[in-house]
Amino acid sequence: MTAEQQLPVEPVGRVLILLDGSRLSLAALEAAADIAHARKAEVLGVFVEEVNLLRSAGYGFTREVGRNSGVARPMDLAAIEARMRSLAEQARRSLERAMAQRGLAQALTLCRGRVADEVLNLARPGDLLVLGRVGWSGSPGSRLGSTARVLVSQALGDVLLWADPPMRSRNRIVVLLNHDQGANHRAVRVGAELARRNRQPLTILVRTETGRDERIAEDLLACMESEGITARVSFLPMASAGAVAQVIREEGASQLVLSRQCSLFREQGADTLLMEMNLPVTVTP
Repeated sequence: MTAEQQLPVEPVGRVLILLDGSRLSLAALEAAADIAHARKAEVLGVFVEEVNLLRSAGYGFTREVGRNSGVARPMDLAAIEARMRSLAEQARRSLERAMAQRGLAQALTLCRGRVADEVLNLARPGDLLVLGRVGWSGSPGSRLGSTARVLVSQALGDVLLWADPPMRSRNRIVVLLNHDQGANHRAVRVGAELARRNRQPLTILVRTETGRDERIAEDLLACMESEGITARVSFLPMASAGAVAQVIREEGASQLVLSRQCSLFREQGADTLLMEMNLPVTVTP
């Protein structure tokens, strides 16, 4: 990316929202609706009946433990299927309501299978997939759900892991890049879009083994200036995920963008970073 280049214009794909009845998925739905409205994008809601849960209910020895009561009881297949139908209907109503408020068309796809597999079969390279960090069967908090891990690592398009809105003191979009430019342009484009839509400044953090690179800094800043984005560029050593997370917190990040090609994903620290950052994170291919 040079000072003379603009961010590449990519075709607008669909916004896919994974709905499962959890509080975070409903919050993610509102975020997805805002993005779709800004992009004038097609919206597809996805609800998956988890086949492994249904199979488990068929074994007489299987038990489920009440989240509030802590009481173990046999899994009732009919009750689980009824709950899934109820959740699917709730997903349909929530999707229709959110999109109607913004004048957007929408559709809901119902699937039965493994959640990650069904979503990967539906998603296209240009799509944005939006989901909560944990599902209805997970515990609230900063831990990353197993489905989210698979989708982050394998989805063909961008993946937005939604978390509860951060504190008001966090007011910057942060993009984490490699020194090697490679796939960085897509992460920068997403960061610029977020900064523009949220009217927030942008910080671009570049992981490097060679120290500060003035040429890269100048090119990035010139590109952002051409986009009308207020930005700054900082260089980071190849530090641990915990150290990177601390820098991101110090930046006052409201959202984080990083490429799956970031060297951090080749280390064991990527999961640590995503789990420590309890804020919306967009992962680009």
